[in-house]
Order: sequence, then C-alpha cells, then structure tokens
Amino acid sequence: MAVIGLACRFPGAADADRLWELLEAGIDATSETPAERYDVEALYSAGSEPGTLAARRAGYVEGAGDFDAEFFGMSPTEAAELDPQARLLLMTSWEALEDAGQCAGTLAGSRTGVYVGNTRADYLENQFRQGLQSVAPSYFHNFRPLLPGRVSRALDLRGPSILVDTACSSSLSAVHSAVQAMRAGEIPLALAAGVNIPLRPDEGVMMTQAGTLARDGRSKFGDAGADGYSPSDGVGVVVLKPLAAALADGDRIRAVIRGSAVGNDGGTGDSLLLPSLEGQLDVLRWAYEDAGVNPADIDFVEAHGTGSPSLDHLELGALGRVLGEGRPAERPCLVGSVKTNIGHAEAAGSIAGLIKTVLCLEHEQVPGNLHFDTPNPLVPWDELPLELPAKPQDLSGRERPLLAGVSGQGASCLNAHLVLSQGQTRAIDPALAPAPEHVAEPQLLAVSARSPQALADLAEAYVRYLSPGGRGSVLPLADVCFSAATRREHHQHRLAVIGATHEELAEALQVTAVPDAVPPAEPPAGQDRRKGALASMAERYLGLRSADVKRRELLEAAAEQYRAGVLPPWAEVFPQAGRFVPLPHYAWQTRRYWAGETPDLDADGEAPDLAGRVLREHARTAYSDDSQLAEIGIDSLARLGIVLQLAEQHGLEVDIEDLAELRTVRAFRAWISGLEAKVA
Repeated sequence: MAVIGLACRFPGAADADRLWELLEAGIDATSETPAERYDVEALYSAGSEPGTLAARRAGYVEGAGDFDAEFFGMSPTEAAELDPQARLLLMTSWEALEDAGQCAGTLAGSRTGVYVGNTRADYLENQFRQGLQSVAPSYFHNFRPLLPGRVSRALDLRGPSILVDTACSSSLSAVHSAVQAMRAGEIPLALAAGVNIPLRPDEGVMMTQAGTLARDGRSKFGDAGADGYSPSDGVGVVVLKPLAAALADGDRIRAVIRGSAVGNDGGTGDSLLLPSLEGQLDVLRWAYEDAGVNPADIDFVEAHGTGSPSLDHLELGALGRVLGEGRPAERPCLVGSVKTNIGHAEAAGSIAGLIKTVLCLEHEQVPGNLHFDTPNPLVPWDELPLELPAKPQDLSGRERPLLAGVSGQGASCLNAHLVLSQGQTRAIDPALAPAPEHVAEPQLLAVSARSPQALADLAEAYVRYLSPGGRGSVLPLADVCFSAATRREHHQHRLAVIGATHEELAEALQVTAVPDAVPPAEPPAGQDRRKGALASMAERYLGLRSADVKRRELLEAAAEQYRAGVLPPWAEVFPQAGRFVPLPHYAWQTRRYWAGETPDLDADGEAPDLAGRVLREHARTAYSDDSQLAEIGIDSLARLGIVLQLAEQHGLEVDIEDLAELRTVRAFRAWISGLEAKVA
C-alpha cells in the first residue's frame, strides 16, 4: 500500500515540512501548559500528593481552537460547540488530500474509507461538567464515534467510517485496519488518522499517581533518567492507496507500507497494563513475515519510545532480538522516538511516528534523539545491534530502497507494527537544488478558494512558493501548473495567470491578486493596472513563432473561461500530461472558537447587528439572506430560545407566533429591525 499524502498538526509544527525542520534541528517543542487548558499552577506538586500533577509542561498545538467554519459550512455557534479535535481533523484531512492530489469533488460518493484513532472526549466531558441543566442536544455532535463520520460526511465518502480505540496504539491500528480493507478489495482509498487534544488534567493526575508522568515534562526514551512520558496534542492524517493503482494514476509515492501486524499479549505478561516481551516479539515477527522482509535488513525503527522506566528496556530488547538475527555487527539498526521532540500524542502518537518515518525515508536521514545522555542500564546494549543516535544520521548511498519499521503500544497491551520501504519521492532543498531548465513555452496557473480573502492569501502563498528559495522554484513549471489544474479542487473564487517562467507567474499573481504588493505603474489609457501589466508582459512575446502565439491565445481563452467559473479543456491546455508535484495547501480563514467564548466579529470582520448575534447563537449551519430558517436549525425549540433572549437581554416583548410565520433569514432580519425601530 502506498502512502500518497499526509498532513499533521503537532507541537511546534503546523505541517509536515515544519515537523521535519523541528526534528532536523533537534528542537524540544514541549512548553508550559496554557491557561486555557487548566490552571496548572493550582494543580502542580513536586511531591505527587493526591489530586496533583507532577509536571507543568507538555506538548501543545498552537491555535488548537482555530477553525475555518465558513469553509465547512458551519455557523459560529456550531463551530464553538464542536470538539476542537473534530475541527482540526477536518482541516488536516483536507490538507492530506491536497498533499495526495486527490480532489474532494472526485472522491465524493466513492467508497473511500476513514479510520480515526482517538481515545478522548474532553470537550464533551467539560460540557457535561457545567451541570445537567446545561446539557443540550448539540452535545451529540461530540460523541467520539462521530469523529470519522464527520470527515466522511463533509467529503461525502461512503466507505467504512470507523473509530479505533486501542489507547496509545490507536492510530497505527487505524492504519492497519485501512490496509487490510484495501487488501480485501473493500475500499480503493483510505484516510487513516489519529487525533488527541487533552483539555482536562484528570488523566495527568492519574498518571502522576501511577508514576508514569515525566516530572520535567520531557520524554527521555532509552535514557537512565527516563521517568515517564510527556502528554501532547497531535493530529495526523495519511492517505493510503494500493500501490499498483497509485502508480497507474501518477500519484506521488511518499512511502510504501510493505506489511503490518497487530496483536495482544494475551496472558503472557505480569499485568494487563505492562506489555510483555513475548507479545512484542510475536507482533514484530508477524509484521515482517507479512511484509516479506528480512528484519535484519531494516535500516531504522521508529519505536513506541515513551521514555518509561518499565517499558523502554522491554521494547528495545524485543527489537534487538528480532532485528538482530543475521544482522552484520557493523550495521546496527537505528532507533528513534519522535516523542523526545514533541511529547506523546497518545492516540495520535503512533501516526506521529509514521509521519516522521515517511519523512526520514524521503530525506534519507534519521534525526537525533533528544534527552539521551546516559543509556538505560537495564538494556544490554553490548548484546543488541541497536543504536539510538544523538545526532542526525545519513542513510543515503544504499544499493536498495531504505526499509523502516514503526511501533505502537496500547495500554491494553495491544501492540502494532508497520513495515515501510522508501517510495519514489525524495526531499528537495530549494536552497541547494539546481533551478529547473528554462521553459520558454507559457503555462497557465489556476488558483481558487472559497472566499476572496482566502484567494488573496493563497495567491500570496503561491508567490512565495514560486519565488527564489520557494519550494516550487526548483520544480518544472509545467508540472506545477498541471498539478494546480488537475489535482486541486476548483472553488467559487478564481484567478488564472499566464507566464513562461516562475518569476513571470509570481509577478502576474502579485499584479492580479495582490495589487498593493506591486509598485504603481502607468497603464495605457483606458486600462486598469492588471490589463496594463498583462499588456507589458505580452510585449515580451512579440516575434514568437505562430505556434507560440496560438498557444498563448489558447491559454488566454482558457484563463477567461476559468475566471468565469467554467473549467477549460485541460487536455488542450496541457497536451502532455505533467507530473504531480506538491503545492501550497489551502489558505484557511480561521477564527478562534471555544466553549464559553463568543466571537466578537462576523466572518466579514464587522461587528454583527442584533439579528446577526441572535442567528449566530441559534443557527446550526452557515446561511445567507435567502436561507430558509427551518433549514438552518431554527425549529420550535430555537424559536422559544430566541423569544426568551430578546425579552431577557434586550427588553423586546414578542409573540412566538409572529416569529413562527417568518420563513427566510432576510425576513428575520427585517422583523428584528422593525422591533428595534419600535423601541427606538
């Protein structure tokens, strides 16, 4: 199975590129607990007294409450009531599909599966803690099984939509389930994910009492001073597809999943909560047998690696036993743990390890482990052909594709292991890579978004992408434009520009979408700045061969079609199909939504009037003036709430029957205005 796309949100890393930068630089992304989660100072105790926390720090995703509600058709009220796990999962799933070059419109109605690893419902639990009198029907939306269902509904994916909960191995178990479903021919494509946003101190207090929480808030895998793990936020999504289909469709093969296995310790361990050596050995052997890979050939393993004094030596012992059989002494297997950088994202912890492993295979490098100073004395290091590198290790120069393993362990002793091999993609450093050969033939770049501001922001992202030092500056222009046209969803707000070089396209984008970024020019009489700029660009092509002139005319016509909302004949625009290459992801227009907080501004940045404030609190979906009140959730219960709100908060006495006669948002706004006019 091919990994054809991925996306993530982890501490210190808003996407996979930033995650790699963090790993490569050896950064510890854990931090002090923010006040919006809970008052850590009131709970902290160095003595681990009952009801206290042993650590002040953990791993936190920046902007965990930020969400683009308008993009997903939600009202501010619905967004604020929805678990941030669901919100972040929606945006990350969209980014993963973009990374994979899979258009949501094309997938709609397909049997694509969604498998999500998750263990928490903290947002719902916090809502319940407000008291039973506050319980509302909207709480249903935060039941954990709805996490995958919400993604399936938003994208109209009709395959299995399954929540997987095997504790800390949940997301790797989700990947395994997706792989098995594709092997069986049940589904042609899958999104496998993990999401974990801890909002309550409860589990931390329990872990403190159990002695499994690191006191300094850092995971120290393999070290003699390991004293537990550091909990963290995390969202990760991978897009999986059968390798043969991915190759046939021209997808990017970021890595290949050669095999996998999951298994429980059964009765072999001393405790249900303590994984046994025998159970881990079984799963490792099953995984490599399933993959048809000799364990001695594995170059790197991303361990479960929590930094637990009772688990690390068992895991390293199992890896050494299985991967060491027949391995040359001069080629030890490198072992790492992303948890030393970002903490343990629990249900999303193993998807973090998988994403890190894909990046290692692409970059042909293993980052160093943090907080590894004194090797754990319980590990027989001299007997195990393993190495925990403290500095980045180069893996290039092998005569075969690189091979790697990824492990995950659950609190119920559910072990999971994946076997991966290197894909077709290699990481490119724009600062070091040679510029692509100049292509004189002009190309058309199509960019779209769901709002004017998102379109402007996305255009700016493309300018950075195409400019010197940008990721796209070293990619063939024809591939960039082909990918934007055929591998991205086309939204309502659009722009299209033409150029023969990266610099020309970047300049055209600035003039067309971000005019303030370009110094004022003197346009010809009767033309605006955009037309003047296009005319000056056209002068560069005077004297071109007739074939080039005809192509430019074709592109101009296609651009006008695209701007008008009609998809041009892409086969004519790109007579030679290009290669799919990575592009900037969607420019989210996020705002903060959090329980108990009401956004001060509407989506357009203006303070809402009374009608807008009332609708924001009671509407269940996004709406326009032509929307039917019944269709946006203004039912009899909502109408009663509106009447009470108008009376108690605004002193407006109204008859509920008058409200019941209203049909549209426009009529509701006019009705509210009339009430305010009477009072005035």
